[in-house]
Amino acid sequence: MPLDAKRTPDARFDNLPGYDYAPHYVDDLPGYEGLRVHYVDEGPQDAVRTYLCLHGEPTWAYLYRKMIPVFLDSGARVIAPDWLGFGRSDKPVDDAVYTFSFHRNMMLELIKRLDLKNVTLVCQDWGGLLGLTIPMDMPDTFERLIVMNTAIATGVSPGAGFDQWKAYVRTQPDMDVAALMKRGTPILSDAEAAAYGAPFPDATYKAGVRTFPELVMVAPSMDGVDISKRAALWWTNDWSGDSFMAIGAQDPVLGPPQMERLRKTIRNCPEPMIVADAGHFVQESGEPVALAALQSFGEL
Repeated sequence: MPLDAKRTPDARFDNLPGYDYAPHYVDDLPGYEGLRVHYVDEGPQDAVRTYLCLHGEPTWAYLYRKMIPVFLDSGARVIAPDWLGFGRSDKPVDDAVYTFSFHRNMMLELIKRLDLKNVTLVCQDWGGLLGLTIPMDMPDTFERLIVMNTAIATGVSPGAGFDQWKAYVRTQPDMDVAALMKRGTPILSDAEAAAYGAPFPDATYKAGVRTFPELVMVAPSMDGVDISKRAALWWTNDWSGDSFMAIGAQDPVLGPPQMERLRKTIRNCPEPMIVADAGHFVQESGEPVALAALQSFGEL
């Protein structure tokens, strides 16, 4: 029996500032039949290189609008999916549906369906918590990494800042996503902040927004801990690709101290690019970050 899910009306995505990418959908991924998953798919289908851009809480593919053009200019293909519960993807209404494995398995199936090759993983927030566990299971698919404020969660809280954030979200079942983004990223215009709120007409669309903080693995018994521990060892011992790290220095939860721990986990990860004025959502400073990444990879 298909899950009860909401689908945001297309009209809410009309005329978003800085974002005019056509939507692409798949609704028959194995195990997710009937749930429509959205992704941006730009650039040549036969490009030598593909950038897989994974967003986090409470954002969607719109987050990558400043980085996508840089990647496209390099001749690459760019895929920017929305996790179920976010963006233009369907939104199961039952909070209990949302688990680490639910999201991770969906992304594995989407990568297989799109037959992605020579992938550069671009990730931040939950895009990293989930995305950093995927390459070890398809190592021939991934060749490079661009990683921004995120973590590999292995059963310990990221700290007091995260605990406070999680407690706050519990008090906001109908969180004003646009206002949250504006507070966290003051450079956003009101129209850009509203674009982040576009996927969520009311509280019934916000199960994903409510549950993602609760899913962060802060205890050893939580779903995803064993996979994440395995992933951490893989990044340390087996990763042989090129990496680039950018850090939003103003992030109170996943800022420089947390990211330095992650850098030490990723084999041969060079010194990071520190974006002094950026907070958690580093992609809002995305053009210089993307250009610096390409330069570090020898493409500029």
